[in-house]
Parts: sequence; C-alpha cells; structure tokens
Amino acid sequence: MASTFFGLNTSYTGLLASNAALNTTANNIANVHTEGYSRQQVVQQAANAIRVFQTYGCAGAGVDTLAIERVRDEFYDNKFWENNSQTGAYSMKEYYMTQVENYFDDNGKNAGFKTIFDNMMTTGLGELLKNPDDISTKAQFVGTAGELTEYFNGLAGNMEKLQKDINQEIKLKVDEINSLAGEIATLNVQINTIELSGQNANELRDRRTTLLDELSEIVNVEVIEHEIQDTNNPDRDTGATRLIVKIGGGQVLVDASETNELECVSRASYEKINQTDIDGLYEIQWTNGERFNIYNASLSGSLAGLIQMRDGNNGENFIGQVTHVGTVNNGANDTVTIQVDRQYLKDLNKCNLSDQGGIIDLGNQEFYYDSWSYTKSTDAAGNEVHSYTFVLSDGTRNGNRLTNDRLGKVATIGSSVAYQGVPYYMNQMNEWVRTFSQKVNDLLMSGYDSNNDPGSMLFTGDWSTENEQYDFPAGTRYDLQGNVTVSNGDDSYYRLTAKNFSVLAAMELDASLLANRYIQGDGVESSDLLQDFQSLATDKDMMTFRGCSSSEFLQCILSDVALNTSRAKMFRQSFQDIGATIENQRISISGVDEDEEAINLVKYQNGYNLASKMISTLTEVYDRLILETGV
Repeated sequence: MASTFFGLNTSYTGLLASNAALNTTANNIANVHTEGYSRQQVVQQAANAIRVFQTYGCAGAGVDTLAIERVRDEFYDNKFWENNSQTGAYSMKEYYMTQVENYFDDNGKNAGFKTIFDNMMTTGLGELLKNPDDISTKAQFVGTAGELTEYFNGLAGNMEKLQKDINQEIKLKVDEINSLAGEIATLNVQINTIELSGQNANELRDRRTTLLDELSEIVNVEVIEHEIQDTNNPDRDTGATRLIVKIGGGQVLVDASETNELECVSRASYEKINQTDIDGLYEIQWTNGERFNIYNASLSGSLAGLIQMRDGNNGENFIGQVTHVGTVNNGANDTVTIQVDRQYLKDLNKCNLSDQGGIIDLGNQEFYYDSWSYTKSTDAAGNEVHSYTFVLSDGTRNGNRLTNDRLGKVATIGSSVAYQGVPYYMNQMNEWVRTFSQKVNDLLMSGYDSNNDPGSMLFTGDWSTENEQYDFPAGTRYDLQGNVTVSNGDDSYYRLTAKNFSVLAAMELDASLLANRYIQGDGVESSDLLQDFQSLATDKDMMTFRGCSSSEFLQCILSDVALNTSRAKMFRQSFQDIGATIENQRISISGVDEDEEAINLVKYQNGYNLASKMISTLTEVYDRLILETGV
C-alpha cells in the first residue's frame, strides 16, 4: 500500500513542477529582446501511478518534470535559410548594379556618353563643316575626339575598380564563412558535451541557429542533424547528435566537430579568363586543394551575387569543338584548333579572350595556353568556317601532352555565367570602341587632308608597356573577304579596348592630317567626307551596334543596366518581404510573447501556491495524526 506520507510527496512534485515553470517563465521574460532566443517550456507528464491494493485501483503519484525544451520549428528555419540566401544574392546585385548605373548615367550634371558624343559628332563636326580646311577648327574637333577617348578610359577604369572591390569582398565573404563554420563546429562539441549528460543545451542551440542564419545570407546552406547511436546497444538513447552543414549544392562545410575551410587563391597573369579582367582575381578552393565550384547553379547567397557581378559574361564564354591537334616550335608546344559556331565568337570586335594566356578545357581536361589566332576560311561548299588555334604552354605548366583523343571533344574557356556583370559591360564598351574606331579610320583613310596627302586614322590604342600606339595594318583585318588569320599578338583592332582607347598622337600634334574630302585636289571648301563622317552617328548602314546606330550606344547599355538594377531591386524586396513573413511565423512559434508570459506567470504562481497550500494542509493532517492519535 502507499506510504502514509504519500500525499505529501505528491504535492512536493507539484511544487517542483511549478517552480521549474516559474523559473522558465522568468528566463523567457528576461530574454524577451534577445536576438535569436527561442521560447522555452517545461515538459511535464503524470508520474507513474502506484498500486495501493484498494478497490479504487491505483493512486496518482504526482507529476514528473522531464525537461526544459526550446520551442522551435525546423521547417520554418529551413524556409528562412533558403529565402535568406536569395535575399543576400540580390542585395549584392542591387548594390553594385546601382554603381554601374551611376557610371553610365548621363544626367546633365556629369558629362556622359551622349553629351560627349554629341559634342564631337554634332557640335564639333558642325563647326568643321563650316570651314573644313581650317587648322584651328580641325584641332578643336580632334580635341572633342580626345574627350570621347578619355570618357571611355575613365569608364573602363571605374569598371576595373568595381571589379577589384567585388573581388576583395569575395575574400571577405570566404573569411566570414570560415569563421562561422569554426564557431558552429565549436558549438556542436559544447552541445554534445551537455546533452550527453541528459540535459538540453537550449541556449547553445539558439546560438548555433543564429550563426546558421548569418551563414545562409552568404551562401545557401543545407543542415542535417541526426542522432548518434550506440552500435553495441542501438536502443540506448545516447543524447548525442551529429550536425552536418553543406553549402553550394552539397559541399560539406561542417561535419560535427570538423570543418572544411575555404581559401582564396589569386589567378596568375597567365590564368586570366577575359581580356578585360584585372590581375589577381580570386579562385575559391578548399584548403585540401579541391576546387570549390563557384559557378555551381545551386550556389546562392551574397557570395553567388558577387561572383555573378565579377564574372558575369551574359553566358558568352568561349566554346567550340576540337577539329585538329598539332605541334609548333619543333614539337615543343602542342596546338589545338577549335571550330566555333556562336555568332559572338565569329566577330573579333566582340572577342574578350585573354591576350596573356589562360586555361582551356578540352573534353574535361585542362591545359594552359600561351597564345591564340583566329582564322576565317571557306570550305568546299563555300561556307565560312571560323576557328581558333591555341598554342599550348610547354611542359613547365602542362604536365601532359595533347593527344588525338581530344578530337571531337568540346572545348571551353571559362564558364557560362548567365548574368550581365563587369566583363559583359567591359566587352560591350570594347565592341563599340573597336567598331566605331574601325569605321572612322576607314572613312578618314579613304580621303585626303588639307595637304592633299592620304588621310590618317584618328583613333588608335596605346600600348600598355611602352610609349607607342597600335598601327592596325590591313593584314590584321579579320572582316576582309576571303581567308584571313589574325593572331592575338597582331596589331589588330582586338588590341583596342576602352581602357587604351586614344587619339593618334600625330593627329593631336598636327590636326591638318585629318582628311576632309574624298578626291585629291578638290578645293579647300570640299567637305564630302566630313558629311559622311557626321552621318556615321545615325546611319545604321554605315555602323550598327546591337541593331542601333553608333549614337545609341548609351541607350543600349543603359537599357541593360536599368533592367538589371530594377530586377535586382524588385527581387531583393520580394525576398525580403517573404523573409519577413517567414520570420513572423518563426517568431509566432519560438518568440517570447510578453502577454503570454504574463499569463503563464499568474498560472504557474497559482500552481505553486496551491501546491504549497496542499503541503501545508497535509502537514496539519500529519500533525493531528501523529500527535493526537498516537499513530
């Protein structure tokens, strides 16, 4: 049968349960404004009843206080992490696309393309047409041409600085990932240490969830937690768990107490992907040397947004099919010829291949190359064939020689990054500069100047190493009819970029070299060539850029920039709103509600008082029973 003091013990369990609930409520109230804190609650259940061998069966034995657990719904945590990574990606895009928009903007306060181009093609040429043989007027026009080159030089410099800033922020994000991973691994150890003893590490779990929130903004995370079993006794609850954090589409970052750290490695000058890339762009890899795929379609978060801004080429990377392999330099260097069919690869004005060497992937096998040449030829059926021949580096960089088994394989350089990032806008500028310069130079060199001498070209490019300029000889013109081969080392228009865009030095010194008429010996007032020059701004038959005239360059670029900026802003706001909704749902479950805790305080206080009253009552009963009945 039950003990004489059975009721006192039962009341005591109620007193303990109410006390635990009151303490938990106090803890909740104290942390009502603590970021990441999850509301805690006492888990109770009725104690096992005791058989008293009476007609009424078993007697209740009070309440068991099992645990103090945090209230958390992992479903909403996962939804928050998924959404947070998208918010991080579009936030980065919006921030940097706004800067790109400011660079290209022509709002009247800062002289942009339209202002400078109109000053050259409308105002400058208009004055020159009034007096086509006047040296001072020609000099003024050459000055407006110089303003155009300076505009593109400055714009290219700004874009390079932007790429450098993005590159540095990528390294900061990688460092932050490593730091968060280390903290999570440390917390995993601390949590297991506590929970192996049978207690719940609620506050440590909250801290870990907060870190995962921060990590999910940088890179998308996948979190898996499962119980660790005792292999000798599978039915035993060890209390230990193993938490695994994967990022970037299944790549393990944290596994229990172990972390895989990332590191940034600068590309060498001979590892550049794009001609316009700055030196030292970072590749990301694991510290064990394995590559971290930064172009993984599953990668999201602010890191992915930065990668797309830094390397975005609108999906226009080099791609083709291997058609021939050979050797040069007495067999010291292998060569590979790749036929291309993408339209942007058939036009060297759109070419953005590195001029310092790089890495080419031939059927999933990488090789370093030193130089390349472009060939346009005609096959037996009269169809144009466009191909690139790469001279591969020697054995100091390539451990393996090129073999015939690469024939027919797909060849690529870089990755297809379907976003309009810095390389895309740099390439757009280069294409316009090359096309416009070529058309202007062809026009001027087809006529005669004030001295009845053949006209000179107006635009050229400055060498990067010496105080020289490119000549653009006829033999380097890829757009001529018939077969032609142009090397990346030739003084072709491929060497002309927005960064080195310049006016011919001789023209700046002597503006009389500027041609103004087609027929040698025409009068000084002849300006037929200049009239065609002015038409070059609006006549699409003379020059076209993306289906528009040369004067509409800014409209084409700004339409891209405005669309990307608007899209980034819209999606960032959309994902932020969704994130706020998910966070509200999380808070509704795990957040501390002051009114609810106030009610709990009264409820548990009453429970405590009643348990105390019960003990007091039973004490009086036992006093009477012991002292007055002689039991």
